[in-house]
Amino acid sequence: MSEEQKQGLSYKARRRWSLALLLIGLPLYIVAVVTIVNWLDRPPIWLELLVYVGLGIVWALPFKFVFKGVGQADPDQSQD
Repeated sequence: MSEEQKQGLSYKARRRWSLALLLIGLPLYIVAVVTIVNWLDRPPIWLELLVYVGLGIVWALPFKFVFKGVGQADPDQSQD
């Protein structure tokens, strides 16, 4: 089994997925969360803030493996 098969997604694939998640997935998630919170009776401002902060953190947890190391240099690129 090659090293690339062991690590899962390649660096370039992780960069593409992270970009898609940030440009498409995050705005859709924000619209969905705001819509759902607006359907509820208006909670106290501190509770609403807590909900938004909590959901703002929770959305990224399933995608942590995609974002990990994306800001670093490409490890597959040769060192010249």
